[in-house]
Amino acid sequence: MLKGIPGILSPELLAALCEMGHSDRLVISDGNFPAHSVGKNAKVIRLDGHGVPEVLEAVLRLFPLDSYVEKPVSLMEKVPGDTVETPIWKEFEEIVARNDGRGVSSIGFLERFRFYEEAKTSYLIIVTSERALYANVMLQKGVVTD
Repeated sequence: MLKGIPGILSPELLAALCEMGHSDRLVISDGNFPAHSVGKNAKVIRLDGHGVPEVLEAVLRLFPLDSYVEKPVSLMEKVPGDTVETPIWKEFEEIVARNDGRGVSSIGFLERFRFYEEAKTSYLIIVTSERALYANVMLQKGVVTD
């Protein structure tokens, strides 16, 4: 065990986060995301029993967001005509604002199938048991400067 490391982050996950370089992407997915088919070329780590917000909070305590892009955080847009509510997005905004000085302005949206295509290029996909719909988050890693 280590001091200051969120307990939700396993040794395997910590190693993968350390291996990532500037501009590498990671996806924190809900339980419905096709992680193993989309992530054929990515590391896929399961965190069953946990939700996306708690994983996002833990990851962002250690993971710098890319300051060279306008929107280093991407959420999956709702499909046009889908009327499902997405209150989890508010939680994501609060978590990002606590962990990045740009706040919610660092968050963008990708159309569902574009999100899948972008996720295919990710280095890491963390699969959760999240049941909320449209609860997928893609992060682009920045650099550590201090």
